[in-house]
Amino acid sequence: MKQKLIYILLLFISIISYGQVNLSLESDKAEYNGKEIINLTIVLELNGGELEQQSGFQLPDLSKFTIIGSGSVTNSFIDPLTNTVITEKITRLALEPKKKGKVRIGSVLVTVSNKIYKTEPFDIVIKDIDKKSAAHAMAQNDVFLNMEIEDREVYQDQPTIAVLKVYSRNIDNLRKVKNIQLPQQGNINVHPVHFRKSEIDPSDMGGNMASQVIAVFMVFPNQAGYVEVPAVSASVSTLANKSKILSNKVKLNVKKLPEGSPESFKDAVGNFKVDIYCPTKEKNEVKKPMHVIVKVSGEGNITDMKLPGIEASQDYEFFNPQITSKVYPGKVGMKGEIFANYIVIPKKQGTISIRTEDFSFFDPERKEYVEVPAEQLSIHSFSHEQMLESRSTVEKVNEYTNNFLETVNTPVLKTTSFKVKEKNKFNWNVLFVNIAILLSLFIAYLLFRNWQKKRSLVSKTTSSESLGSVAETEEEIRTLLKTDIADNFNYLKNLKENKEYAKFFETVEELDSEVRNQYFQSSSKDFTLFLENYKGAHIAEEYRILSQKIQIEKYAPVKSEEGIDELFNTIVKLYSSIIK
Repeated sequence: MKQKLIYILLLFISIISYGQVNLSLESDKAEYNGKEIINLTIVLELNGGELEQQSGFQLPDLSKFTIIGSGSVTNSFIDPLTNTVITEKITRLALEPKKKGKVRIGSVLVTVSNKIYKTEPFDIVIKDIDKKSAAHAMAQNDVFLNMEIEDREVYQDQPTIAVLKVYSRNIDNLRKVKNIQLPQQGNINVHPVHFRKSEIDPSDMGGNMASQVIAVFMVFPNQAGYVEVPAVSASVSTLANKSKILSNKVKLNVKKLPEGSPESFKDAVGNFKVDIYCPTKEKNEVKKPMHVIVKVSGEGNITDMKLPGIEASQDYEFFNPQITSKVYPGKVGMKGEIFANYIVIPKKQGTISIRTEDFSFFDPERKEYVEVPAEQLSIHSFSHEQMLESRSTVEKVNEYTNNFLETVNTPVLKTTSFKVKEKNKFNWNVLFVNIAILLSLFIAYLLFRNWQKKRSLVSKTTSSESLGSVAETEEEIRTLLKTDIADNFNYLKNLKENKEYAKFFETVEELDSEVRNQYFQSSSKDFTLFLENYKGAHIAEEYRILSQKIQIEKYAPVKSEEGIDELFNTIVKLYSSIIK
């Protein structure tokens, strides 16, 4: 009986150990033509920390191919269900076929813990090889994307940084990679950090290929377990055609948040602070709307979490807020401030307390939940009679004057700009200024009427003058339309320093329109042809590239100070040379 139990136990052990090592070799498809590159992927998965890889991958006979590139990456994480260490090693090979027909890909061998594992061989089909276009095919297809995520074990809703790199044997191919599309999936939230290209590393992947970082972005997994980040796509554009390339996929081990979360916890992960305040210091009247702002500041998943609101009360009512944000990428998440602007209407007279909802967040560094005390804003609301009684004589005169200036507007002077602001203290200067303004307006009106009567009595005489030549007229118009480009540059610099990027790009478009109108060109395309004919092909190409950069920076989700500075310097340099 004991021998049977031992036999059954050994059988179970052998079955469990059999599935601890997985080795596979796959190609991206079964049929290729002569213009395509063959991509082979070798995956070795070790389930268990006691397993040891004792040899590298022994490749099959690849004499019928030319190896044009290779790369490897190793991932390790812990399975939270079985508490076992999983090590995954992935190697990619890029091959160029030398002959057509059916070609067999042999087995890959590897030694793990004194045992040899191998893959099953398979066949691929190579169609006719176009020798004339082989070099062109190399230049077009010899481009690969690789997504690298260093920290693959994170908490739910905690960000991790992903770096996208492009590889190629031909450095010239790196500049052809455009239209980067970040992954979109229901169980992750992706926010770009920047799309600036780094310096080219000419000897990556063992010196076989050049590489360049083309994008950095944050990944926020919103569910626990194994989460796979989809591939990033991009396009390789040439004069002949446009092809699409994909990066590798990355698997994350997302840890579940600890149990015992407070009732006020609503998926906020990071470090945050809550404030409530009234943006104005005006007196509040019963049943009249007022603005109350709830501000959440900090760093983490601030753009994806649920914000704390205002607590309901019988003393007031409020409406859904208008949300505005000032958020940018930080070191451990999205960093900045989010403002919820509420319209609150007091229902009773006297002191009213406006409270925020209870709020809490999970701090990944301390690995604990943090409860934020509810913030409170105390206001005093007055009745309509109290508001009228509290006004001084000067304030009533100011209100009457303001109503007059807002409704009466003469052709001579725009009076609405003289609106008097409310003052809490008596100010004789304000009263004298208001009286002087009214007298000035009355005198100006009389003078204007007298001038109109005299003008109607004067006979109009016209003198015939030479209209001049077409060239002289065009030069005169161009002189009138000439753009004061220095003032535009100073204004753009102020907007850039104040980070008013929307107004910055609006001013750039106005500057471009003014410069084009000066040369009688209605569109950017016509202006490019004009520059090519009169300023040279180099200036025209710089103008075309600058127009593309402006559109890219304008619609980028996140504006960077370095990118805007570089764009501003390019604008100053190019338009200065055009306007000469």
